[in-house]
Amino acid sequence: MSPGRTGTAHLVFMAFGGLLLLFIIAPLAGIFINLAPGDLLRTAREDEVSASIWLTLAASMGATVVFAVLAIPFAWILARREFRFKQLVNGIVDLPIVIPHSAAGIALIGVLSPDSPVGAAAERIGIRFAGGVAGIMAAMAFVSVPFLVNAARDGFAAVPVQLEKAALNLGASPLRVFLTISVPAARRSILSGLVLMWARGMSEFGAVIVIAYHPMITPVLLYERFGAFGLRYARPVTALFIAICLLFFFALRVLAGRRRDAQG
Repeated sequence: MSPGRTGTAHLVFMAFGGLLLLFIIAPLAGIFINLAPGDLLRTAREDEVSASIWLTLAASMGATVVFAVLAIPFAWILARREFRFKQLVNGIVDLPIVIPHSAAGIALIGVLSPDSPVGAAAERIGIRFAGGVAGIMAAMAFVSVPFLVNAARDGFAAVPVQLEKAALNLGASPLRVFLTISVPAARRSILSGLVLMWARGMSEFGAVIVIAYHPMITPVLLYERFGAFGLRYARPVTALFIAICLLFFFALRVLAGRRRDAQG
């Protein structure tokens, strides 16, 4: 391809990219542009709004931490071991991404309701899924854990097997090799998966509303305010939640960049 044609193709691709970025940015910017002065501050002072935002952040973080204990070792198995029906297992991991999330909530409530064996056993030890924070965390984890498993699996697959074998030959236990070699070497992919899981959990609505309408996370609060009062009352909460999410992710980006610079 000639230089002139290459330049033209690049301009076309950049134009496509600009349209895509505009499609993402314009609705978000419109939320803040249409806010009346003082609406954001007044909304932030509402107890119901602040409680829902903190619940959303904490529940998603809790779900991420709890299920990371299961997901990260399992991702290593998927990256390192060959076994029968491995492709089927990989497909099962991705199922929550494919099925409608309201259907996921209905499926979960069938397993976690007080009438089910799991729900009844949990209630005997003080854990309530239906209408409880544990149910919110379970719904968030169900729809978001594939992002962590897939990211961690790709990270482990990129780690040279020779590093792990050398450590095993020197007498290190498999657990020590996993914790001191495999996980640190795949840390960027694991961190990316953790952030994606946390972010996806925060945005979940369909599965959560089936299991726990109350206590109310922010996506459910937005749904209630929009349905009851319209766009005018839902917009300030939306803007505040987006601003907080952007603040957290900007902070994570800065910390990740500093860590890369320190290691480089």
